[in-house]
Amino acid sequence: MARYTGPKCKQCRREGMKLYLKGAKCMTEKCPINTRNFPPGQHGKGRKGFASDYQRQLREKQKAKRIYGLLEMQFQRYYNEAARVPGVTGQVLLQLLESRLDNVLYKAGMASSRAQARKFIGANKVTVNGKTVNVPSFGVSMNDVVKVAGVESTPTENMPEWLNWDGKANTIVMVRVPEREEIKSELNEQLIVEYYSR
Repeated sequence: MARYTGPKCKQCRREGMKLYLKGAKCMTEKCPINTRNFPPGQHGKGRKGFASDYQRQLREKQKAKRIYGLLEMQFQRYYNEAARVPGVTGQVLLQLLESRLDNVLYKAGMASSRAQARKFIGANKVTVNGKTVNVPSFGVSMNDVVKVAGVESTPTENMPEWLNWDGKANTIVMVRVPEREEIKSELNEQLIVEYYSR
């Protein structure tokens, strides 16, 4: 599985906002966004000026890729799939990304970041409906039961309503597909659609 292996904090600095890629570190004073809130690179502090429409569309697409930990070809496949499905393309794209197995574990509080969720999945610790799944991009469907072996979890205050936690079995159930207003994201999906519609 191809993935980005470079410095994650540089990605947050490039986008100018916290993408919460490092889990607990993003909540501390050591987060680089608090100490060096400018783009990385030799000319990072001097990068100013008018942002064109293309630049805003590109930055939004790059931000979405970095949040969900995808590379370009993977992200484009999600967009192509969303474009084939009837409905609002941008909303369908976010729903597909939110229903990834690594994202479900992160949103449920079973992992501190999507990267940690991918480690659990790669170590064969995650089962879906009783079957071991080792693919982070696995699409979780309605009423699927997700469990992480050896990880005790309690429901977090920020757990979305489209997920349900079963305390007795220590499992997460996806009760329905998330609506757009339930996806707490600062992404402007319309800009992403405009980027790929050029």
